[in-house]
Amino acid sequence: MRPPTIRDVAERAGVSKSLVSLVLRGSDQVRPEKRDAVLRAARELGYRPNAAARSLSEQRTRTVGVLLNDLRNPWFVDLLDGLNSLLHANGLHMLLADARLNRRTGQDPADPLLDLRVDGLVVVGTLPDPAALGAVAGRIPVVLAGSREPAPPGVDVVAGDDEQGARLVTEHLIGLGHRRIAHIAGYGAVGELRRGSFEATMRRHGLAEQVVVEPSDMTEEGGYRTTVRLLSRPERPTAVFAVNDMAAIGVLSAAEELGLRVPRDLSVVGYDNTSIARLRHVWLTTVDNTSHEVGRRAARCLLERFEGPGGAGRVQLATPTLEIRGSTAPVPGR
Repeated sequence: MRPPTIRDVAERAGVSKSLVSLVLRGSDQVRPEKRDAVLRAARELGYRPNAAARSLSEQRTRTVGVLLNDLRNPWFVDLLDGLNSLLHANGLHMLLADARLNRRTGQDPADPLLDLRVDGLVVVGTLPDPAALGAVAGRIPVVLAGSREPAPPGVDVVAGDDEQGARLVTEHLIGLGHRRIAHIAGYGAVGELRRGSFEATMRRHGLAEQVVVEPSDMTEEGGYRTTVRLLSRPERPTAVFAVNDMAAIGVLSAAEELGLRVPRDLSVVGYDNTSIARLRHVWLTTVDNTSHEVGRRAARCLLERFEGPGGAGRVQLATPTLEIRGSTAPVPGR
């Protein structure tokens, strides 16, 4: 059987094809009883609008490409939820692509989304070469979400305030009496901002000589390996500030393996306030960098670009908060 057409809906509802089109476009110039008749007929017939034909007529696909640096990071979940909620409310649909996978296959990360003629692009997380998005931004609106890398002209950046978040962590640990505080650092601008703020806060409290920084790859395995090295030192740290929650989970695993109890023997802080940090048996002290709000702000920036293209790129930083849970405590013996 052939699929129902707009003509079938019009005949069933007893109206013209043009009126059916108005209803399906959400026009407010249709009387309620006519709209109800059209929607009822479409429902009874199982009619679905031809998205491809509509895209050709409107010169829009009503889709937004979302390019993620790494689908494995749970931090993206809340951000995507905030992003999608506002896009969906405005009749737009997300198409996801994994930038890491595309790079491994030799593709330009944004190519699959551009081939699908998306109306705009949201890049989530840190990309190795964000400047490469400059050519894309000349064709469609682009927003960077959760990244602090320098953006090409005309590209908006929405992220958390990493310097303030790292300062909250460091001052919390110092306030608990910790002096030997180690930081497991990450990469990219986000990693550098968190590391720089940690070091600056330690210096302001006269603890420059106590600063210990170990680089890592922002994964659970990287956090584990780095912590094993840190805890093998003669003067082991009494607290560890990990660049994100994934690395902090690795810290917890290493501490348990080495016979240390958290937080009695070692305080641990993460960053991102992911769902993992909120698990009861983990209950990790961490920074909430308002990822849901970052997603909503990124969607709002994109919608504004649709309405008024062009203009200089803007940077919006959401205010983080520290979620104090069960993985931090006063330094032993205090």
